[in-house]
Amino acid sequence: MRYKGLNLNLLHALDVLMETRNVSRAAERLGLTQSALSAALAQLRQYFGDQLLVSDGRRMCPTVFAEQLQNELGRFLDATDAVLLTSRVFDPASTRRVFRVIASDYIVAAILAPLTEALSVFAPNIRLEFISPDEAASESLRIGELDLLISPREFMLPDSPTEDLFEEEIVVAGWSGNPAFAEGIDFDAFLSSGHVAVAIGRHRQVTFADKHLLALGHVRKIECVASSFTTVPWLLRGTQRLAMMHRRLAQVMAGYLPLAYSPLPFAFPAMRETAQYHRTRTSDQGLHWLIGAIRIVAEEPEADVAAIIERLRNHHGGSGPTAS
Repeated sequence: MRYKGLNLNLLHALDVLMETRNVSRAAERLGLTQSALSAALAQLRQYFGDQLLVSDGRRMCPTVFAEQLQNELGRFLDATDAVLLTSRVFDPASTRRVFRVIASDYIVAAILAPLTEALSVFAPNIRLEFISPDEAASESLRIGELDLLISPREFMLPDSPTEDLFEEEIVVAGWSGNPAFAEGIDFDAFLSSGHVAVAIGRHRQVTFADKHLLALGHVRKIECVASSFTTVPWLLRGTQRLAMMHRRLAQVMAGYLPLAYSPLPFAFPAMRETAQYHRTRTSDQGLHWLIGAIRIVAEEPEADVAAIIERLRNHHGGSGPTAS
């Protein structure tokens, strides 16, 4: 689309170039070749009568004019996104929309997998893409490149709309042949047993369970550290180890592996799972429909797909942000 002689697609390219200050990284993010992006930059320079970005080693430095333009450009693109998303009428049965969601493997296994099963019947042309949580994914959400982040409330990004989804109970899990479950796991047995823990991402981010366990002053004897939640049951099988696990995930995994689980032998806070999105998505009908659909799955005992499909037929959207 052209406006006053300028191809508006070039403005998105300029925004990414200003952020990355690197033609190669900007081209990769935009799905363009470096030569195509260089040609786009040449058109922008000609239109504005300014160099905009000047090479300085491996990086590019913006001119004074480009820095002045950047703030206005950001507001323009945000407003454009809001107009486009607001104007769309969302029909889940016919849409071909792609939703890109940042979610842990626990959320994918326990919540999003039964949702995708239901969508294959009710909304077969919706496509869900799942991205593992890390700093790069969070940054992509912050600048509006991804649609949704699902995470415990304490790990949310600041200054973005947030909605509560559901609460999750943390349980103690282990191999079904572990005699501790037959005897009943008390506080002493919990602390004296070896444990499997989880650390997320390159920076080994502590999980909700360990964060709150440490806040209570309890220290587990860690024997294994997994990089994902769904790996944990494999590290419990055939051993006397224990793990702190999301109840919904334990319920799912017990259908595939010899896994036992029971309530923790001490008081422990419930985990509040939340959804977060870019501020330009506040009026996005499709995104709020998806958030409501996630709540439906979480509310269905044992993720009954037939019941989920029936409820989706009467589902028209989410409730909107509750916090920011």
